Amino acid sequence: MHMNKNMSRWWRFPMIFLADSLVIAATGILAFLVRFDFSFSAVPRHYLDTWLVCCLIQIAVTCGVFLIRRMYHYIWRSVNVWDVLSMVFSVLAAFALTVLLCSFLGLRLPKSVWFIMLILQLFGLVGERCSLRFLTALRAYLRSLRPSSDRIMLIGAGSAGRVLSREIVSSQQIEGRLCCVIDDDPQKAGKHMDGARIVGGRDCIQKAVKQYGITQIIFAIPTIAQEEKAEILNICKMTGCRLRVLPGIYQLVNGEVSLAAVKDVQIEDLLGRKPVQLDPQSVSQFLANKVVLVTGGGGSIGSELCRQIAKYAPKALIILDIYENNAYDIQQELKQIYGQNLDLRVEIASIRDKTRIYQIFDEYRPDVVFHAAAHKHVPLMENCPAEAIKNNVFGTYHVVRAAERSVVKKFVMISTDKAVNPTNFMGATKRFCEMILQSRRESATEFCAVRFGNVLGSNGSVVPLFKKQIQAGGPVTITDKRIIRYFMTIPEAAMLVLEAGAMARQSQIFVLDMGEPVKILTLAENLIRLSGLVPYKDIEIKEIGLRPGEKLYEELLMKSEHLTKTSNEKIFVEEQRPITPDEIMDALVSLDQAITSDSPKDQLIALMKRLVPTYRDPEAVNSEAILSHSAKEYDFDDDLETADSDFDKSENSTSNQIYARV
Repeated sequence: MHMNKNMSRWWRFPMIFLADSLVIAATGILAFLVRFDFSFSAVPRHYLDTWLVCCLIQIAVTCGVFLIRRMYHYIWRSVNVWDVLSMVFSVLAAFALTVLLCSFLGLRLPKSVWFIMLILQLFGLVGERCSLRFLTALRAYLRSLRPSSDRIMLIGAGSAGRVLSREIVSSQQIEGRLCCVIDDDPQKAGKHMDGARIVGGRDCIQKAVKQYGITQIIFAIPTIAQEEKAEILNICKMTGCRLRVLPGIYQLVNGEVSLAAVKDVQIEDLLGRKPVQLDPQSVSQFLANKVVLVTGGGGSIGSELCRQIAKYAPKALIILDIYENNAYDIQQELKQIYGQNLDLRVEIASIRDKTRIYQIFDEYRPDVVFHAAAHKHVPLMENCPAEAIKNNVFGTYHVVRAAERSVVKKFVMISTDKAVNPTNFMGATKRFCEMILQSRRESATEFCAVRFGNVLGSNGSVVPLFKKQIQAGGPVTITDKRIIRYFMTIPEAAMLVLEAGAMARQSQIFVLDMGEPVKILTLAENLIRLSGLVPYKDIEIKEIGLRPGEKLYEELLMKSEHLTKTSNEKIFVEEQRPITPDEIMDALVSLDQAITSDSPKDQLIALMKRLVPTYRDPEAVNSEAILSHSAKEYDFDDDLETADSDFDKSENSTSNQIYARV
């Protein structure tokens, strides 16, 4: 293969040199024909003799200049305007040297012949090098005229848009034609870019889609603010066209502006909220040269935490997960990126196994722990409350105690908005886990919890479910058309956790300002439109009723008077009243006795309601929501209850009764 490439390179030069020589000779003959009225017999004999010598001199001079100017190294299929200008300069330089040398040697030709030769050689020598580009563009244009081809609208006439438009026009792999361009700059309206008219700003999108029969829209403004991007994409999604986007400004920095970098629009592109910004300096100080352990490190949030932690040069990163496939995937991903530069360890273990957890902590002595391991599916935990207690409550307690034994400096637990005034068993167990952390105020380890809402694209979340249902032809199922949720992306969730850990003080609960809530019905409709389909026509949306333990709305305590600001304007701290270790111990003993005696589900739920006073029946909460909020819009201004901790201490309390089985 290498030999073939070298042979091709050596054959290429003589072939182009021969073509240049033929062009020079042909332009000389044609120049004489033009000068003498296309009568070759009218050309004086001595002119032809002189021209023959001049032609040989010009071929030699041109070859030398072209070698110096690297005219034999262009990729003809992708020449651009700067290449053409360089070619023109090379031809002019070679021609000027030829004329000077011939004059010095006394070789005289009519000035008109020299001028005609110059014009013809500019067209010939430059034109042959642009020929493949012209043919490629012509083939692309003819291909775009096929009825099955995409008709493309490009949004953005800036530098990224210009690169993409050239690729659309010239690439042989693209089955489509650039029909029009949208740009909000009024000075560009009416002009053309690679043959496509700039029809106007965002207000012209829907009209232009109909006028030009657009089937695909490409959004190519990587530097735009998130709110504006969401506004334009929301207009585009109403057209029914396939919608694609150039991801971000980093594409410009990395030189990755090409159609290979363009991706289908994701639902997070429509959220219209600025992403959470990380303070890299504080996080670097927090993680650099530290031993960091992530429980549940193979999950959606845990694996993203591992990706971002690895960027800050930890002394060692330990991934702990019970599911070996997920742990293996993130291990291989990080190994490929960092190789030997990252001390990466993977431990397969359950947080329910106290002995194994203690062994792992004794072996690695982590400085920082991110606790992401938990059962999180609301309906499944409603049906299996004992498993939620074993894994979420006692698993967390084992990790907390192991962290204290090993004198871990920081412990950050991943919590959820479902822990706020919980209406389901999973949310109640997560609230209890927060209470465990609150009880460790006297510990040498600094404990904190981070609450956020639904994470787009995480395992088991609603977006992957909707996508599967759309791919299967529908119907898309939603539990209730009135249901409203807060959303964030997986990277945002991980960044929040890292920064909260960096700024955390003892027993704090961090809350993210997630902006405006989103109706699940709107989310489903948008996903259907982004798939190029029409809601209720191509894909049906079916309401199936609220699941056990599900709220019509979630609360993040953003209106609570108990919130205080942090250095990050999107992160707040919720103050909770102190809880004593004895209260937690009494509660753990009660839960242990209930599990070991195989108490039925209703008794476990009743016990959890007693231990977590803000845990209420979902039916009562949803009924209040329907009564207190209008049918069209929910009002989230109600004061939310502050979590309390009134434990029934009638149970006998001894520390050796704590549940610690696998």
